[in-house]
Amino acid sequence: MQPVAFQDRLAGLELAIYAAPAFSLAALSVPLYLYLPTIYADDFGLGLAEVGAVLLVARLADALTDPVAGLLADRWPRRKPWLLLSLGPMAMAIWALFAPSGPVSAASLLGWSLLLYLGWTGFSVPYLAWGADLNQAYHGRTRVAGAREAAVLAGTLVAAATPALLGLSGPAALRFLGIVILVGLIPTVLLACARLPEPRPVAPPPLAPKQAWALLRNNAPFRRLLGAYGLNGIANGLPATLFLSFISDRIGAPTLAGPALALYFCAGLAGVPGWSWLSRRLGKHRAWRFGLLGACCAFLPAPFLGAGDTAGFLLLCLATGLMVGADLVLPPAMQADVIEADSHAGGGARAGLYFALWGMATKASLALAVGLAFPLLDWAGYVPGTPNAPETWTLALLYGAAPLLFKLAAWGLMRGYALDEAALAALRPPPGDLTCPAAGFSPPPPPSSLAPSLCSQDAAR
Repeated sequence: MQPVAFQDRLAGLELAIYAAPAFSLAALSVPLYLYLPTIYADDFGLGLAEVGAVLLVARLADALTDPVAGLLADRWPRRKPWLLLSLGPMAMAIWALFAPSGPVSAASLLGWSLLLYLGWTGFSVPYLAWGADLNQAYHGRTRVAGAREAAVLAGTLVAAATPALLGLSGPAALRFLGIVILVGLIPTVLLACARLPEPRPVAPPPLAPKQAWALLRNNAPFRRLLGAYGLNGIANGLPATLFLSFISDRIGAPTLAGPALALYFCAGLAGVPGWSWLSRRLGKHRAWRFGLLGACCAFLPAPFLGAGDTAGFLLLCLATGLMVGADLVLPPAMQADVIEADSHAGGGARAGLYFALWGMATKASLALAVGLAFPLLDWAGYVPGTPNAPETWTLALLYGAAPLLFKLAAWGLMRGYALDEAALAALRPPPGDLTCPAAGFSPPPPPSSLAPSLCSQDAAR
């Protein structure tokens, strides 16, 4: 069977259909990380220590499933069956966690959390890989990533703001968000599976593990992008982790948290088209480096904000929100380019593995942000709930100054990035060249570069 040919440009409706499930997935992350721990500890009576221990175990297990999900998604590279297979367990776990009908215990929280994370990983890895499949054009990938990440921002904004607007809190807010997520997720996934194409490649014989990992290590664009992505993840994770503490104890305006978050996400959503436009003019990696520098400039005043600087903080949220669109749209589009380069170098179809590794990098970055911030704050003597104490200076440095260091490191790492539109085009065979037919695949030589010594089944499209 020959691979399905794809358009270089998806129609606007098809793009919206692909991006729609990301809205509900993003809406899921808000209650899962912000509301659920506190509600289970306070309203359901499990206690902070017990809830924290249970969720730590669940999240550690979640991190271990990413490479397994990636390898399985590449071994059986049809995307739709994985999405449908994961949807059922994920929906069951969402309803059980967000609207428990019986007694709540640590065991039930652990069991349903493990099922939810397993389903979420099993869904998200092939879903991201499907986005890389749907458009093979250099700038087309930016359009796909841009549409998906715009849906992510919109879903995050709705989940963060709606309960407060409706006057809901505690278990009622959790149950409401569970209904909203399921009503949005199930139909959009079914519609995407019904309306959108997917690859049906004849997969090449799998590489030996040693050869496969050697090819991965020798993918220089992958190493640079993964390193910069991880460093930038820490830079973004620090202010996200410390946001509530900063606005409460440094600015002294805890009631401003909701409007500030809404402003941030609205600015991020508004900035997505601009970053897509800039990437077409400069190239993806140059546009992202511009965004990294822009974020550094936006964060410069943050450590110097103090009690009562509400206007300055809102301007900070606006500026950093406009910059975050670059982080959301451009790296995923570059990830798809790196995957294609790996395929042309002899790696075959490994989108699932690559996106799984990026998923692990995301989770590791967030964990490192927490692991860096909280011990340093404790060492400095900061006590939450003590506005304007001298120790909040350490909080200000971690919130506004430390991210600059990580973003500048990411900016420097991307300086030598070479996989732009011209380099990627040079890896592709000329139109009509089917020297690597889908019926067979020659074993690759020992990897030393990403030279186009072999082509993948993508070349036959």
